[in-house]
Amino acid sequence: MIKATLEKDLLKLSNTTLDKISGNVKKPLYDRARLKAGIVHIGLGNFHRAHQAWFLHQLMQEGEAMDWAIVGAGVREFDSKQRQKLLAQDFLTTLIELDPKGQSAEIIGSMIDYVPIAEGNADLIARMAQEDIRIVSLTVTEGGYYIDPLSSSLDAAHPDIQHDAKYPETPKTVFGAMIAALKLRREAGVGPFTCQSCDNLQGNGAILRRTVISLAALSDPDLAVWIDQKCSFPNSMVDCIVPATGPLECELVRTLGIDDAVPVTHENFRQWVIEDDFCAGRPNWEKVSVTMSSDVHTFESMKIQILNAGHQILANLGEIIGLNTIDQCMQHDEIYLFFEQVQRREIVPHVAAVPGMQPQDYVDLVASRFANPKIKDTVRRVAFDGAARHSGFLHPTIRAALSCDTAVSGLALVEAIWARMCYGIREDGSTIAANDPNWSFLSALAKRAKESPSLWLSDTNLYGDIAEDPRFHDAFCTKLTHVWKHGACSTIKDYCSSGF
Repeated sequence: MIKATLEKDLLKLSNTTLDKISGNVKKPLYDRARLKAGIVHIGLGNFHRAHQAWFLHQLMQEGEAMDWAIVGAGVREFDSKQRQKLLAQDFLTTLIELDPKGQSAEIIGSMIDYVPIAEGNADLIARMAQEDIRIVSLTVTEGGYYIDPLSSSLDAAHPDIQHDAKYPETPKTVFGAMIAALKLRREAGVGPFTCQSCDNLQGNGAILRRTVISLAALSDPDLAVWIDQKCSFPNSMVDCIVPATGPLECELVRTLGIDDAVPVTHENFRQWVIEDDFCAGRPNWEKVSVTMSSDVHTFESMKIQILNAGHQILANLGEIIGLNTIDQCMQHDEIYLFFEQVQRREIVPHVAAVPGMQPQDYVDLVASRFANPKIKDTVRRVAFDGAARHSGFLHPTIRAALSCDTAVSGLALVEAIWARMCYGIREDGSTIAANDPNWSFLSALAKRAKESPSLWLSDTNLYGDIAEDPRFHDAFCTKLTHVWKHGACSTIKDYCSSGF
């Protein structure tokens, strides 16, 4: 009865209820009816709404960027469900900032529409082809760009890519949809739009360019040349820890008296560094603390090599020994020490400083963020799609260490722990549920690698030249054998005490 009363008292989030929501919750100061579209964003997950959509909202709070509102889009079944939830609340989102010292909430309104999801993506193509859209941005995860990890070129053999090459007017991929829209814009004389990746990839703009132009060339080489010459693909670095939304997060927003079907929690830190390369204009992001820089690479390298790699150091270990969240991993003495030692011994020597931040200081910053007890970021979320994350976040540092003849023992142990996690059974005997698009393959390989560790390096098609280096190969095989014989915690303890 009490629960029913509480549910009845909740205010369903919408334009009409904004004025009734508690004054402790920040709300849009601008007239949302005046907003006009300027951006199509593909991949409306939590991160986008806590990061890119938030920065745009801050500009709107100052009376700017009123013609740069976001139109959401996607190509998956998840996107269709997300669209219905957001449509029912006028595309508003409640953001809850989880500061170790407390929490605060705000409602952002920078999104005004969401393209219907349909086979062939006709609605998405038509919307991107309209003249008011000047930026198409996307968050499709690190592994969503159809790039072969060994050749770094488009995986032209992938069934989705083959389909889009053969049927470019009814594509399956977001990239095929972007190409189809650009073709319509060229034919109508509308002009290009900026293609903006917001995923955690080194050189994400360059990778997006490679995917789009390579795919376009398979069906229309002239169009590929036009896109290459007319469109811009700015590189960027994005940073904010945003957990998945579950019962805990939904309950937090309910305590505010708000009925929001898709609330988002996030840490008390954001960073966005963007290359200033926009062929059709852009919002004045620098007015809301976005860094516009010609040297995005150095910023993103620091973040990817330390923060993103650090997440993998923690999450795989956490899964093996049965921890649930990243902050729990940081509270575990042996795991925390391992994180510190690998970062400072083997990663930091290959990270360049950026204005205002030295690599050693950045490790301190990341450690404090990971230890935030308010952020219940699960090891499962962080460990998802390890194949893409290890190859993108850890392998570049391993290559740098091998070329400089510096230590790789801890990095080899991180890779061995990932292989152990993919075995699919924790040290307490419980099952690790499938957590990778290629989980069946990786799990079967991990079982074989238990007896023959070198199989993991040679059969994953991820390591390439790394697997051929005797120093890394031998270190990995030794570490994986030790993990199986003595356990993960014993192995990392030995590394921390002796550097073995």
